[in-house]
Amino acid sequence: MDIASIIKKPIQDEMELFEKKFHNSMSSKVALLNRITYYIVNRKGKQMRPMFVFLTAKMIAEGQIFERTYRGALVIELIHTATLVHDDVVDDSNKRRGFFSINALWKNKIAVLVGDYLLSKGLLLSIDNGDFDLLKIISVAVREMSEGELLQIEKARKLDITEDVYYEIIRQKTATLIAACCSLGACSVKPDDNELVERMRKFGELIGMAFQIKDDLFDYTDEAIGKPTGIDIKEQKMTLPLIYVLNNCSKTEKNWLINSVKNHNKDKKRVKEVIAFVKNNGGLTYAENKMLEFKKQALELIQNFPHSPYKESLELMVNYVVDRKK
Repeated sequence: MDIASIIKKPIQDEMELFEKKFHNSMSSKVALLNRITYYIVNRKGKQMRPMFVFLTAKMIAEGQIFERTYRGALVIELIHTATLVHDDVVDDSNKRRGFFSINALWKNKIAVLVGDYLLSKGLLLSIDNGDFDLLKIISVAVREMSEGELLQIEKARKLDITEDVYYEIIRQKTATLIAACCSLGACSVKPDDNELVERMRKFGELIGMAFQIKDDLFDYTDEAIGKPTGIDIKEQKMTLPLIYVLNNCSKTEKNWLINSVKNHNKDKKRVKEVIAFVKNNGGLTYAENKMLEFKKQALELIQNFPHSPYKESLELMVNYVVDRKK
């Protein structure tokens, strides 16, 4: 049994029902829209985000969940899917998880409108059911994701990212959505316990930070991960291994690195030299240690919950984030 199936086991029934609800939540009177959403549903990923919602809720409520928990999982998946559709347009990307992206098949205009539709479906799901506390959590996440993307674009122009700014970018871009999953799960079963909801938000945020650093490390490895090595360098993305080395090398080396990333990022030989330089100067080791630090802090936040299959799956999930091969 693969690791995803083991993690999913305690919430298998909930995930099956969730998939039906997810499909229904996208339905429309427009045939074209239904064709596109059907395409999306049949090419779904690992569905980590709804898994975080259900596992968090069940760990806290000792196996219980409510209809609100399903709505929390649905709103996060609808909004996550909307952001992926929009991201592919922004990045001019033709593939998503090995399949053609929506914009590749139906062009940018339709892709943007589909993303808007999914976003509105998610927000209306909360409003129609009076889940204003859940709506606030997800709205904050959407705002932060947009800010994080724009902050990254702004900084990429000058390549002047410090380690603190990098953490702020990944906290907003990636970690905020996983933080929202865990706080939605907690809020769906214990809406009045603000301290608990905040603790689970922090738990999700720390996992998200570790997740993104792991993604950054893939840029320096040759394993088959679905994206070519050196892609971040080609796109002038400043990631933690590179930032660490830039801050810990001589002025001449720093100028060479910045010049390489700015002006020679399409030169395969030069990109390979940059990757080798970052590896040889401790960039990967430093980033790995930071990733493990975030993982450790996340696990500490749930250690006082009673032992259960849900807690066990969450711990497995945290370990999977840093051990995964793609």
